[in-house]
Amino acid sequence: MTTTHIRTCPLCEAMCGLEITVDGDDQVTLIRADRDDVWSKGYLCPKGTTLGHLHHDPDRIREPMVRDGDEWRTVTWDEAFARCDELIAGVIERHGREAMTAYIGNPTVHNLSLSRYIGLFVAPAGFPMIYSAGTVDQWPKNVACMLMYGGMWTIPAPDIQRTHYWLVMGGNPQASQGSLLACPDVLGEIDNIRARGGKTVVIDPRRTGTADRADEWIPIVPGTDAAFLLAVVNVLFADGLVDLGDVHDFVNGVAEVEAAAREFAPEVVAATCGIDAPTIRRIAHEIAAAPSAAVYGRIGLCNQEFGTLASWLIDVVNVLTGNFDRPGGMMFGNPIAWSVSHLDDPQWADGVSFGRWRSRVRGTPEVLGQVPVSCLAEEIDTPDDAPGLFESPTKQIKALITIAGNPVISAPDAGRLDAALPMLECMISVDNWLNETTRHAHVILPGLSALEAPHYDDLILAWAARTFGNYSPPVFDVPDGRPREWQTLIVLGAMCMGMRWPDIDVRMFDDGFFAVACEAQGVDPAVAMAHYEDGGPERLLDLQIRTGPFGDRYGEVPDGLTLQHFRDAPHGIDLGPMVPMARHWVKTPSGRIELAPEYILADLPRLRARLDRPRDALVLVSRRHVRSNNSWMHNVKVLVKGKDRCTLLVHPDDAARLLLVDGGVARVTSEAGSVEVPVEVSDEMMLGVVSLPHGWGHDKPGTRLSVAREHAGVNSNLLSPGRLTDVISNNQVVNGFPVEVVPVGS
Repeated sequence: MTTTHIRTCPLCEAMCGLEITVDGDDQVTLIRADRDDVWSKGYLCPKGTTLGHLHHDPDRIREPMVRDGDEWRTVTWDEAFARCDELIAGVIERHGREAMTAYIGNPTVHNLSLSRYIGLFVAPAGFPMIYSAGTVDQWPKNVACMLMYGGMWTIPAPDIQRTHYWLVMGGNPQASQGSLLACPDVLGEIDNIRARGGKTVVIDPRRTGTADRADEWIPIVPGTDAAFLLAVVNVLFADGLVDLGDVHDFVNGVAEVEAAAREFAPEVVAATCGIDAPTIRRIAHEIAAAPSAAVYGRIGLCNQEFGTLASWLIDVVNVLTGNFDRPGGMMFGNPIAWSVSHLDDPQWADGVSFGRWRSRVRGTPEVLGQVPVSCLAEEIDTPDDAPGLFESPTKQIKALITIAGNPVISAPDAGRLDAALPMLECMISVDNWLNETTRHAHVILPGLSALEAPHYDDLILAWAARTFGNYSPPVFDVPDGRPREWQTLIVLGAMCMGMRWPDIDVRMFDDGFFAVACEAQGVDPAVAMAHYEDGGPERLLDLQIRTGPFGDRYGEVPDGLTLQHFRDAPHGIDLGPMVPMARHWVKTPSGRIELAPEYILADLPRLRARLDRPRDALVLVSRRHVRSNNSWMHNVKVLVKGKDRCTLLVHPDDAARLLLVDGGVARVTSEAGSVEVPVEVSDEMMLGVVSLPHGWGHDKPGTRLSVAREHAGVNSNLLSPGRLTDVISNNQVVNGFPVEVVPVGS
């Protein structure tokens, strides 16, 4: 008695369609690609086939847990929330809300409940600041887009399904499946580009899997991408190649960009970048001459020394070559359902400004409401009476709530954070595993597995290659009385605002949130609410669809879409490729694209000084594998078995010079710490650059990750100095910092 379920994989931006077979004992027996999916058309990476393993994982937490000393006990939800109430109320009474904060992890964006309701946790909680994986991941892109287009999530993506020239910098879709880029089977699209007479070029210090599939690989010194791109801009102006195309009447700041690039000629930056001047000039001419081109930069550009400059310049080159807001270039998505992240943020009601306050210990100015995640440890372990503190809206952190995150693995200065977390008076984690971070919590509140929850992507669809949507109902039922993540978030947010557990009315908060969302879309909340008996994210999703560009607006548009249309179309609904949307999305004060934000231009002297700095002898960069997903897929045996993937990649010439041998062990040391790791000698690395994957280090005592412990690896963030940031975005620099490498025993 088997059943087959059609749903979307929620693990990444590829959003692949799945066909899931379940037997009569509710065991997943097979997951394969859905060949009829309108989006992925039968494509699937190895991770998507393991959702059954994640669901059935005996280490997965299914009931709340409370820690007493070093011992954990399973409790009821009422007992768990009562303990949360006791802990939170105690901190508020003793220290105030200024001593509380939260950490938001990356899986939040891939979860129907968390993605829609994280704001309904953060806003009532009223924390002076929060921390997130964003300041390790993409904050430079958020800063650039906020200043250029008027929205931190107004992020253009390459239309690779129609481009003739794709330049990839700091991204490896072969492993990540795309990031700030939603398109299935990216490597297949590289083949398609070649088939239509086009070309793909990858600029990266490592010959990645994407570079192997591309037409050309150009190594670059880590952290110098901004200098390379400025040299490209220099050539575009010097050789008369600038043509703004369809946005020629919609752009401010062209003259300012030209002036900024004058001192960055190819000959000036070549030695710094490790790319000769003729190659830089050739690339500039190829971009300008292509029938269509898209210059794309991702995480390797963000988490480096000049992340904001590099992320900004990606879009500058696309605009200057007429490859912005047109097919085959960089374009904004046109999602069927608007994203909660695109709702007006009241903190920007009076315009965008940075540095509105500083962190207490380091004195770092806020950017987009956050400071570097490495500040979290020092804000916990530094008392309020310590000398030299800065005026700040916060106090020493006494309470921390983590949402789907593992910063002990993912945050720089990871060792200091691991040591600081036991100092907290209250730590609550919304998480499904007892991992390196949650082992310090006082209470763990589990969510649902991916197969127990409905799914429809939110923000990701804003940079999708096509206008499509796909709703997935749950595969498995959830026991009565078990709260969903969105309900847990509401309860925690209400507690943090001072309400006590017995007095919290979850439906009241949900209805209020829904009413605000209705009003933001010009819909009478009473009219909308009359359509539903239940609240929650599916009600909100229906609103997002109904009031989106193709929706029925609750009957005003008779042929418009509703959530029911997607329930009736399990393989998804596709409304076509990207269309020009810049004049819809750009919401700067001028109403035009701001090509030369003063805040970003002011960072150019720092880059200019970098050109005069001698190249470090050896620098470290991160990497990712197609069978890995940050820190949270390592407890799946079928993904981690086989060859050890937590190795230090070293160029053969560097290995010979350093007396390293393939399969031997090296000690890697930075100013932050030291690790010992197996060596893998490979000519895929640029000379002078070594690579260590992130997300590993599962050797901590007190976790319940039985498979991950057998394949522990080492934590690369023990090497990442927390003080290193892209100063104008607060993004951590975890790529391109100097290290020493010696064979163990030397």
